[in-house]
Amino acid sequence: MTQHSDTPTPRTFTAAPALSGSVTVPGDKSISHRSLMLSALAIGESRVEGLLEGEDVLATAEAMRAMGATITRDDDGVWHIHGVGVGGLLQPETALDMGNSGTSTRLLMGLIASHDLTATFTGDASLSKRPMARVTEPLSRIGARFTGSPGANGNMTLPLTMKGACPAVPLDYTLPVASAQVKSAILLAGLNTPGITRVVEPIPTRDHSERMLKGFGADLNVEVQADGTRVITLVGEAELKPQNIVVPGDPSSAAFPMVAALLVPGSQVTIANVGLNGTRAGLIDLLREMGGSIEVVNAREVGGEPVGDLIVTASALNGVEPDPARAPSMIDEYPVAFIAAAFAEGRSVFRGLEELRVKESDRIATMAQGLRAIGVTVEELEDGIVIEGSGGKLLPGGGPIATKLDHRIAMSFAVAGLVSEHGVTIDDMRPVATSFPTFLPLLQTLGAVA
Repeated sequence: MTQHSDTPTPRTFTAAPALSGSVTVPGDKSISHRSLMLSALAIGESRVEGLLEGEDVLATAEAMRAMGATITRDDDGVWHIHGVGVGGLLQPETALDMGNSGTSTRLLMGLIASHDLTATFTGDASLSKRPMARVTEPLSRIGARFTGSPGANGNMTLPLTMKGACPAVPLDYTLPVASAQVKSAILLAGLNTPGITRVVEPIPTRDHSERMLKGFGADLNVEVQADGTRVITLVGEAELKPQNIVVPGDPSSAAFPMVAALLVPGSQVTIANVGLNGTRAGLIDLLREMGGSIEVVNAREVGGEPVGDLIVTASALNGVEPDPARAPSMIDEYPVAFIAAAFAEGRSVFRGLEELRVKESDRIATMAQGLRAIGVTVEELEDGIVIEGSGGKLLPGGGPIATKLDHRIAMSFAVAGLVSEHGVTIDDMRPVATSFPTFLPLLQTLGAVA
């Protein structure tokens, strides 16, 4: 796994000329994690193209290798995974280093929970502050045992050691918060659990796990009730079949060139091969409601996931008050949506975002602090933020912005710098490598940075 140097890498982003060109973004992070994990549980060789080769996904690859999977990469970027079969994971010889990846950590806890092995999870300073109780609590009910470090409010954090249960007890669980990670952890645990695992999801979250589990041959059923509640059932002791997977571009990464193209006057940018899964497309809907011109062309389906090319044209944006129920469909895109709101006409009010307080950083507090530092008027709410837009005037700028080791904070303020009077300085661009290692070259391709 790539290691950061110990020296922060600050960078200043300044006002950009009109952006133009066609770009692709790295593979979807959620799908990349799951493709490695499920391929490692299939018997035979799976082939994955377009895998995101950021640090978070490489941490997942290393963990699956440590538990017995053979994973190689061709020079042309195609990955080959020889799986061990459901129930076949091996005892890792050393601690699993998750770096900054909360997704790797929580999903792997689910995988291991129904296997007879013990694993210790470690992570960087940012990940070691993130609460794990939302996953350890339901997984404890199936018989897994956890010993972790005490975090805030008695919440367990890394370093953490877990012992899986085999046979595990099938779980019937209603999600208390909308979380694709918790849902996925329980479903992954259910793969090696006798009987039927059932997850009730009152608010739909991203459904990559369900789509991919079906694709690998798991006996999984999704029933949508009249009130929108999703009931997911999975028959355990599954036998997964190897797959050929093409990973679409990550909509969470596409968010940054998309907002930049909308804000920088005169811009028109095409972002090719973007995943358009309805459970992830909230930002596109929001930006269109604000007045943004985003056209989807060449819509198609690849590996069970909807994909298309986006043509984004600079637009005058207006403030917005989105429905809090939209939050799960764009939870990772809110930081850059806040930048769009800061440049829009009028006030924007974002609520229902409690989940942002337990991401790589407290993204509400970190974004509010950074926005104030570049001259934006904001009010921080317990579950959100109120932003007064500039009406299309350049933002004053400033910094250095404290990113708190959070890749999405760093990239969001980089976009703000492109529409700033005096530039925006980011304290450390190293975290961007966790999800978008080609971020700076992409901005250069569009003409945004020298």
